Amino acid sequence: MIIPLIDKLRQEHRLSTEEYKALLLCQDADTLKYLQEQAREVSLEQFGNRVFIRGLIEITNHCHNNCYYCGIRKGNQSVLRYELTREDILECCREGYTLGFRTFVLQGGETSSVKDDFILETVTAIHREFPDCAITLSLGEKSRKTYEHFFRAGANRYLLRHETHNEEHYHHLHPDKMSIRQRLQCLAWLKEIGYQTGTGIMVGSPGQNTDHLVEDLLFIEQFHPEMIGIGPFIPHHDTPFAACPPGSMEMTLKLLSIFRLMHPKVLLPSTTALATLAPDGRERGILAGANVVMPNLSPPEQRNKYSLYDNKASLGAEAAEGLQQLEEKLTAIGYRISKERGDY
Repeated sequence: MIIPLIDKLRQEHRLSTEEYKALLLCQDADTLKYLQEQAREVSLEQFGNRVFIRGLIEITNHCHNNCYYCGIRKGNQSVLRYELTREDILECCREGYTLGFRTFVLQGGETSSVKDDFILETVTAIHREFPDCAITLSLGEKSRKTYEHFFRAGANRYLLRHETHNEEHYHHLHPDKMSIRQRLQCLAWLKEIGYQTGTGIMVGSPGQNTDHLVEDLLFIEQFHPEMIGIGPFIPHHDTPFAACPPGSMEMTLKLLSIFRLMHPKVLLPSTTALATLAPDGRERGILAGANVVMPNLSPPEQRNKYSLYDNKASLGAEAAEGLQQLEEKLTAIGYRISKERGDY
């Protein structure tokens, strides 16, 4: 009975609440193989065998939030904090440009508005030096005015994962001062301003159930993001969720395939968290319908300080300097690196 639902999702790009739930609960290996095959076909139709590369620059691990799952949360006193200078960031971009990257992703913990001018000036400098490159920001919740300033300075894309659409579950993962309503408001602003906007979820986060995932699917279906970033929850030893089990590789791959069928043209990363969960996690994500990877361009001496979760992969094919290794791994499954900007 599930195969027709997969065919319907491919044709109509939407399902009902109960149909999504039935698909999420399906455990039949042949059916799940069919789901991935359909998603892979759609990805190949849209993009060929190209996998877009983004250069990830983790600009700071300072954060004023205290999310219960995150290793760089404000309350973690064991973190060695750092902050890249503008010249550090530009040097990362120069190295990345030489390697063939045409998208730079500036990611960091959420900082107060006093840092917004630094970001604004940094985006301006990157755009001036690399006018043919896309700039993606992943810096959390800001005011609409601040988002507008970043956009006018040259930022093209913004990734703000909502993590969970369910309000009760959101409060289970975050302190009271944080609100899913505010996060959704930020996403609406980003869309209205004109960013290629990304959202996404953490798969298998503590307290998550199938109904929560269905709620996320329905939200992402109607929001129609240009990017969807999902990855499995992986615990960090210095958080309240240290003893919780990691999210499921199988559920993450299932959701990647569902999102590819739901939004055929979406930019869908195979995340570092997948590569951390299993040595072949990145390749399995690509074969499930993903079409983006984000090798780490950050200064090597800082990478282990940006520890969102334990044992985060940041070497070899996960590193910008490991592009040859990444190319070999993708070639082995029939794909190739694309050094285009890869806009939506």
